[in-house]
Amino acid sequence: MENNVPDSPKCARQHRLALIIILSVLIIDQIIKIAVKTHMQIGQSIEVTPWFQILFVENNGMAFGMEIIGKLFLSLFRIGAIGFFTWYLIKILDKGFPTGYVVTVSFVIAGAIGNLLDCMFYGLIFTESTPFTQAAMTSIGDGYAPFLYGKVVDMFYFPLWTWPEWMPLVGGDVFFEPVFNFADSCITCGVIALLLFYTKVVNMGLHYRNTDEEV
Repeated sequence: MENNVPDSPKCARQHRLALIIILSVLIIDQIIKIAVKTHMQIGQSIEVTPWFQILFVENNGMAFGMEIIGKLFLSLFRIGAIGFFTWYLIKILDKGFPTGYVVTVSFVIAGAIGNLLDCMFYGLIFTESTPFTQAAMTSIGDGYAPFLYGKVVDMFYFPLWTWPEWMPLVGGDVFFEPVFNFADSCITCGVIALLLFYTKVVNMGLHYRNTDEEV
């Protein structure tokens, strides 16, 4: 007989694990962002090592500072995407999917929510960050932007090396220029893990059937 009946203890563990991951990521992400935003000016950097800096920047766009579409559309798109993936996570928690797959999906959802919180609330509750002043918390509605128009806080910068000046096209440029945040990292790691280890599971969608060999 095909083994397609979820194991109840396993499902219960996965429910708890997914909740712990999402809450932990959100708490860590927001602590880092609020600390940076209220203690640093835009463009200020702190050198941790020669190849790692805390560099405070803000962006209106997608992960790693990309700006492709309008701010409002992007915020609404994020809400829709988070809603879909949350629904999907709830579905797979009751179908005996591999625990590792649940973990990766949870990281992606948590990272997306983390950046959405910036867009939803930071404009409402913070004064504007500038190259000369640090932001401060203010009364709700007295911040620098309306609901859904807040800027995403980024801070992790890894200038691993600079290309030699003699190299065409990239000479003098930093090898890895994007500045990103903890939420971006969770999304990226989750997506990479999905592509490397769970492509078959993704392709099968909600028609997946668990086997004893998968974890």
